[in-house]
Amino acid sequence: MSLHENGRDSGHEGEGADGLRDRLVRVGVELVNTEGAQGLSLREIARRAGVSHGAPRRYFPAHLDLLSAIARQGFAELAARVAGEDPEGAPARERIEALARVYLDYAGTRRGMYELMFRHDLLESGRLGLRETSLPLFAHLAALVARVRPEGDPVLLAGALWANLHGIAQLWHWGSLRLATGADDPGPLLTAALDAHLGRSAP
Repeated sequence: MSLHENGRDSGHEGEGADGLRDRLVRVGVELVNTEGAQGLSLREIARRAGVSHGAPRRYFPAHLDLLSAIARQGFAELAARVAGEDPEGAPARERIEALARVYLDYAGTRRGMYELMFRHDLLESGRLGLRETSLPLFAHLAALVARVRPEGDPVLLAGALWANLHGIAQLWHWGSLRLATGADDPGPLLTAALDAHLGRSAP
């Protein structure tokens, strides 16, 4: 049996099962960031990882399993960016604005990953606990919203704000908001969304 048939190539001899699994995910992340979510076939990931086209199924029995593992990396990266830009100790509204800017920037600079992360079939399937991976960031947003709008339902308010941010990200990417508003960047749209959901910030 050849090394390729064993799911390894000559450059990865001695790599354990966990190492190959991680390599497949890493290759998938690179692929989605360069080619978009539509390029994430098992065959192409296997080819770029240097293994037989059947090797990924030893670690990811279904295509959704591998896609979910890749999307988990996206949520981890987004959470790390939010944490890195979070001005802890600042007023809650300022922290929400920082989170929202990171979210919109991520949607614009990691377009393929962003689309994969929010694919309904992945989240609905619950593969690899993907929903549980995404929920802490939403819970963080809801906790901040509760401090700004203690009189409302923070989960509903956070959900409405998130939906607004997601809409801005999508429509900005498609060019619709530029056409409709004449805006040169999404910053004023973000400010309007925050004012609508959280009230105007203090002067």
